Amino acid sequence: MHDPRIDALSRQLVRYSTKVTKGDFVWIDLFDVPNTIGQSLIREVVAAGGKPMVRLHDAVLTREQMIHATEEQYDLISNNSLELMKQTQCYIAVRGSHNITESSDVPSEQMKMVMAKQRPLQNERVNNTRWVVLRWPTASMAQQAGMSTQAFEDFFFRVCLLDYAALEPAMKQLQDLMDQTEHVHLKGPGTDLQFSLKGLKSIYCGGGHNIPDGECFSAPVKDSVEGVISYNAPSIYQGIAFDSVKLEFSKGKIVKATANNTEAINKIFDSDEGARYIGEFAIGFNREIKEPMRDILFDEKIAGSFHFTPGQAYEGPADNGNRSQVHWDLVNIQRPEYGGGEIWFDGKLIRKDGQFTLPELKALNY
Repeated sequence: MHDPRIDALSRQLVRYSTKVTKGDFVWIDLFDVPNTIGQSLIREVVAAGGKPMVRLHDAVLTREQMIHATEEQYDLISNNSLELMKQTQCYIAVRGSHNITESSDVPSEQMKMVMAKQRPLQNERVNNTRWVVLRWPTASMAQQAGMSTQAFEDFFFRVCLLDYAALEPAMKQLQDLMDQTEHVHLKGPGTDLQFSLKGLKSIYCGGGHNIPDGECFSAPVKDSVEGVISYNAPSIYQGIAFDSVKLEFSKGKIVKATANNTEAINKIFDSDEGARYIGEFAIGFNREIKEPMRDILFDEKIAGSFHFTPGQAYEGPADNGNRSQVHWDLVNIQRPEYGGGEIWFDGKLIRKDGQFTLPELKALNY
């Protein structure tokens, strides 16, 4: 039986997130997902007057190809995809995963090379198309979240079909506030961190690019970060699970990094010059997402959280100039059951224990 929520989701992706109009070429990128979502998206794109172009991916085959990857081969693949992306107006990616650690044994040199070759394609998509990316609920994701498959699917659709448009006024207020802020102070268990946002803009995200959504991001002045941060949400990066990540900063740089796997984390931070600097600071506020599940598209939007991201900054108004092949969204949850915490802007408390204190931001509270 066809699930009507799939069509509701397709409609949201096509009409609201990417705003497909007559004549648009729409690249539909499908990673290990059932045909039903692909069919539904094709129909919605056609109904909006667009021209769908579908690409299918399989994680097992992708892993095999990456293990044997050569520069020459990925130059051809990337250049070919880049030419197609340049003629694409809209991009919709639906990413499922039967095994989130499928690529964990790809040699790091190969992974590094493939990621570097894909960077121009990613930049073209982010800067020059109307794009949206989302996960697809699978049994492995449900297992990761510690939920039954059915309960996880219900959670997924509840989160993804949130009325983002209704949150826009409050999100805009938060963006304006961040734009005017120079000095940020983050406090919490194992966390006492200060940095500057001076001269950098912020961008609120309300279902336009990522589903689920619900964050407002900027970036710190590159060399301004001082202090220590302890992340309390588990993370997975390059196929490796990390817990208890703690970073110490001096003049913007990570001078000490520890975790459950300290050797692996330092290897990531040593991958290039920019990996030890921060590329993004963001405040998360999706009221339907409460617990981490090692899936960053969900975890970075957790109600009452913020993320502080080593590596690449997003090109655009929130660009602090940091460049790296790493972009690792690490999350700290400040709700009371996670130990609480505070966010201060220019000496003013704006969020305490995960709840915004200013009246104009109350709509973003869980």
